[in-house]
Amino acid sequence: MAIDTLTYAELGARLTISPMAARSLAKRLGLPRFLSHDGKALVHVDLAEIRHTPRAPGHREAGNVALTAKIATMQTEIARLEAAAGRHRADFERERERADRLMVELLQANAQTTAAKEATARLEGFLRSSGRMEDAINSRGVAARRPGNLAADLVAADRKAVREQSTSGNSGLPGKS
Repeated sequence: MAIDTLTYAELGARLTISPMAARSLAKRLGLPRFLSHDGKALVHVDLAEIRHTPRAPGHREAGNVALTAKIATMQTEIARLEAAAGRHRADFERERERADRLMVELLQANAQTTAAKEATARLEGFLRSSGRMEDAINSRGVAARRPGNLAADLVAADRKAVREQSTSGNSGLPGKS
């Protein structure tokens, strides 16, 4: 039962472990410790009572190899997920551009529909009022030519709208694709 006062380095040398492992062992066993005059930590220890068998160095390395393999697997998974995210981002951008094009086409069709409705309303209004105006028409039939001109203008505008829609990829009929 000889109690020795040793530094962590000396304790590690006697137990064939590193100084850090000796420090950890002293803490774990609750050995009395104090500082020397030069600032080094000293430990009071009875080496006969300590039953310490150091681990084989290969045991610790096996854990590191398993951890390294797990890290490599996770890095591969991260790369795979990043590639999938890139593909999804490209799909998103393509669909967003498509939606923007469709929105432009929808706004154009809406404007053409509104213009056609306005022209129809003007024509209907003129046709309703032309019955009352027939009494005030001169003998040359000027009022009779007006509905014909308006109808021709309406047909020309409709044909123009159909041509514009067919060049933009639509079938030419509003509401049909």
